[in-house]
Amino acid sequence: MPMPPDAFRALHRPGRPLILYNIWDAGSAVAVARAGAVALATGSAAVAGALGYPDGEAVPLDLLLTVVERIRAASDLPLSVDFEAGYATSPDGVAANALRLASLGVAGINLEDGIPPERGIRSAADHAMRIAAIRKRTGLFINARTDLFLQNPAPDHAALLPEALQRAARYAEAGADGFFAPGLTDPGLIGALCRDCPLPVNIMASPAAPSIADLAGLQVARISFGPFPWRAAMAALEAAAAEQVRPGA
Repeated sequence: MPMPPDAFRALHRPGRPLILYNIWDAGSAVAVARAGAVALATGSAAVAGALGYPDGEAVPLDLLLTVVERIRAASDLPLSVDFEAGYATSPDGVAANALRLASLGVAGINLEDGIPPERGIRSAADHAMRIAAIRKRTGLFINARTDLFLQNPAPDHAALLPEALQRAARYAEAGADGFFAPGLTDPGLIGALCRDCPLPVNIMASPAAPSIADLAGLQVARISFGPFPWRAAMAALEAAAAEQVRPGA
């Protein structure tokens, strides 16, 4: 049975973050579940790459839903789906698509304010309308993602923090449950975001980001890994294959 929405929300605790080691298919879901995960989350780049597509809503929605169905069949852990920008141009269209995900027993979604594939960022008002439309029609945990930091270089991040907090407030008013700031890696800025954000903060672990222990100390509530698990798995597969197909090379 799917985890009730309130129970999934309760897993987001500042200082005791929910760790989501991102998956891309049913097989990776089973592996991460066996490792002891309490919840699962897809990453759009990983799902796309595993299917031979580029990131940025290039995977057809029906195919994404099939992947989600197979993951749900393989594991009963709560599942959050990286829904990118919602696969539609209007708030009603985004909400209708989100309802299809909810019908599969999904616990939550990421919904980004970036315009795939990295074609700028929507206005806060536009993204808030999309969040509100989903909230009106579903009980999904809406992890509102801002691409401000991902689409801009690190030296600009401090100047972007006030806008990020304004967006977080706007998204919270519209019904978001969490705020995701991928690309933000500076400990001081992460701490300031967690201190002033009205929503539980999700930070993406990366080689440039603080350690999980340090992120917990900064009061992060959710840590995800984006495309990095898939990249590591593919690198390991390539290395293992090379030992067999090119012995002694």
